[in-house]
Amino acid sequence: MRGKSYNSATPPIRIITSRKRRRTVAARMRSGVLELLVPATMPHSEREHWAEVMSRRLEKQAERRRPSDDRLAERAQRLNERYFDGKLRWTSIGFTDMERLWGSCTFTGGAIRIARRAVALPDWVLDYLLVHELAHLVQSDHGPDFHALESRYPLTERAKGYLLALDSLPISEARPDEV
Repeated sequence: MRGKSYNSATPPIRIITSRKRRRTVAARMRSGVLELLVPATMPHSEREHWAEVMSRRLEKQAERRRPSDDRLAERAQRLNERYFDGKLRWTSIGFTDMERLWGSCTFTGGAIRIARRAVALPDWVLDYLLVHELAHLVQSDHGPDFHALESRYPLTERAKGYLLALDSLPISEARPDEV
């Protein structure tokens, strides 16, 4: 059953048996593979059943977290109204694949991009990322004027700490997307 995938939306599945595990079944994402931890005594047919169950759970979870550029635009507009009096304008806003950054903003072009992996973050952290990038529409650098704009969001310091802690974890532990 190594590497078996039940549909194109779910990752490969690796079943790991354990003599210590007696009754419970656990699942986790590790390096893009859904690992299913099962008792060594579990029959093959029951392992298959649990692989399908956990695969469906993962798919449903992914659907709830699926990035929506419309959702992001709505959040940004609400934050714009609340912290910038609705004065800011951007040309585009959306999720994109980014390895190192959480977000980016082109000062002259007005394009805001948020890392697709940010979808799994708590809403208040995502809001901070948006406020940070919105502030770049006014200030291109990270100087005192920029920080004054960014600090209008009351959870700025808390969100920075959250992201700093997340970025300092090993990659296998840093993803808030375990099943």
